[in-house]
Amino acid sequence: MLRLILALLIPWLQFFTIGKPLSGIICLILQITLIGWPIAAIWSVYALSQYNTDKKIKQAMRD
Repeated sequence: MLRLILALLIPWLQFFTIGKPLSGIICLILQITLIGWPIAAIWSVYALSQYNTDKKIKQAMRD
């Protein structure tokens, strides 16, 4: 829940928390413009959902 809020408010920082610093820098450049902010937020939420899915798959492979 906290990461989702972070993804919407500060999208570039969320990329750094999931280990994608290059995407975070690109997202920061997008976020600097007001027009790019919604795009950055959507991209960040999508990346977060993919991160959570990948985590679940890795956990299922261990079991």
